[in-house]
Amino acid sequence: MAEPAEMVQLLSADGVLQTEGAAADYLPYIDALSDDQLRRFHRDMVVIRRFDVEAANLQRQGQLGLWVPSMGQEAAQVGSGHAARDQDHIFPAYREHAVAMVRGVDVLGIIGLLRGTTHGGWNPAESKNFHLYTLVIASQTLHATGYAMGIALDGEPIGDPAVDEAVMVYFGDGSMSQGDLNEALVFAASYQTPQVFFLQNNHWAISVPVSVQSRIPLYQRAGGFGIPGIQVDGNDVLASFAVTRQNLDAARGGAGPRFIEALTYRVGAHTSSDDPTKYRTDAELASWVARDPIIRFEKWLRSKGEDDAFFAAVAEEAEDFAADIRRRTLELGIPSTDRMFDHVYSEPHPVTSAQKAWLADYESSFGADA
Repeated sequence: MAEPAEMVQLLSADGVLQTEGAAADYLPYIDALSDDQLRRFHRDMVVIRRFDVEAANLQRQGQLGLWVPSMGQEAAQVGSGHAARDQDHIFPAYREHAVAMVRGVDVLGIIGLLRGTTHGGWNPAESKNFHLYTLVIASQTLHATGYAMGIALDGEPIGDPAVDEAVMVYFGDGSMSQGDLNEALVFAASYQTPQVFFLQNNHWAISVPVSVQSRIPLYQRAGGFGIPGIQVDGNDVLASFAVTRQNLDAARGGAGPRFIEALTYRVGAHTSSDDPTKYRTDAELASWVARDPIIRFEKWLRSKGEDDAFFAAVAEEAEDFAADIRRRTLELGIPSTDRMFDHVYSEPHPVTSAQKAWLADYESSFGADA
């Protein structure tokens, strides 16, 4: 068995910038970032974590049917999300709250989806091509690959390997055991799609540890399909950004699909219906909490001269954001039953039009006081 390549890490757990080994090749990507961009990384991680906590509280208080936490995975998402270009297409699973915010989605749409007031939550065309959440495990990898095939086939001239757009698809380690993902990898390799597969390995597929799912690092599986793979410290926002930017640019430039495994950890439960204390130890959780991505990045920013005022302002913004989400959630009304018929097809359809009319007539038969 081949020895695994070195994991890419730019910030150590203590917030110290690494300059040797695998890190050296990626430092130019960080040097090109402005101070405002670096501050934005911190702001996005802090705000989305506070949003996550508030949404979990809303679920416990009966305002949501379900909540899917992303705590602990902020660096992988914020770094990779900012690495994408505006014209790129992003296909999420159902935990990519930070990526959604980076792409301009009003995250109240995520609340609405898990509250049951919408089937979608947002229009991808109005959210920098951030496509809809997909709850069926790994099915979004097929959607993404099909879209990437279309981009490649629409190239000018037809089949030109260099294109303006790339596709990135997010999934978890549990998806690696699904047939859909393996089929997506086959087609991506066959058609040399302009695509990045972004695996957030948070170590638990609900209650199944990644050590049971695979005997080798998951990124090495991509090599079996002829797709280059790389492993990155997913709790390092700088490494997540730099590696993703490099791989997206390569895919966009005609080098074919790429595979990134971001090693991170799901600090919370799989969903609000899960009890992780049944299958993982306190010691394991504590070891990953000690590698908190937000604390790590804050240490580095402070070493660069950021002061208490900046961090206090971000914390205040996060509290205001959470309060606004709570207020707007409580203001969400009950959607009209018409909505279940209006967007089934792109144009009016006689079957759904008849069903809509029947339901309206049926409801009116109960009278105004019903």
